[in-house]
Amino acid sequence: MSKPAHSKGGFKKEVKEFDEQVIQIDRVTKVVKGGRRLRFRATVAIGNKKGKVGIGIGKSHEVTGAIQKGIAKAKKDMATVILDGSTIPHDIKIKLKSSNIFLMPAAPGTGIIAGGTIRKVLELAGVKDILSKSYGTTNKVNNTKATFEALKRLRETPRMVAKAKKKNEVKATPAAPKKAEEAKAPKKPVAKKTTK
Repeated sequence: MSKPAHSKGGFKKEVKEFDEQVIQIDRVTKVVKGGRRLRFRATVAIGNKKGKVGIGIGKSHEVTGAIQKGIAKAKKDMATVILDGSTIPHDIKIKLKSSNIFLMPAAPGTGIIAGGTIRKVLELAGVKDILSKSYGTTNKVNNTKATFEALKRLRETPRMVAKAKKKNEVKATPAAPKKAEEAKAPKKPVAKKTTK
């Protein structure tokens, strides 16, 4: 009998494409004719820490089921965040329902100056240096949605465009042909020293 393939080195771990963060889990009830139906609502944020982030809300009778549904919805609603190095390209202020979020770019080494849910979303998006301020509500779901919306609205600045052009110009300069010419040129014979 042949042994199964996994018996030698054990099972291989699947490499996750996105990191996941559970923002909040709520117990929600629905009043129906027969009484109340209890379910769980999970707000989940996912991201690859390289400029892609998504949020989703899932409901189920079990917590794990709600989280899985939230992740599935977040994968369908992904956004690509435009980053300027380790920070965002420009200031942005957004109002969503009762949430007011203000994000500002920061110098390298500043870190993420943000609290709670805003920090989680920014970390998953790949932002490393940023200043932020939250006004109004402390509702985690609304603050998460507002932060996600703010990241979606980021645009490239003229400075970033100029920087990208300079990089392309440096790459386009023909530095390699010289080496090729040197390789083609015949090598001069080295004179051997004669010992007396």
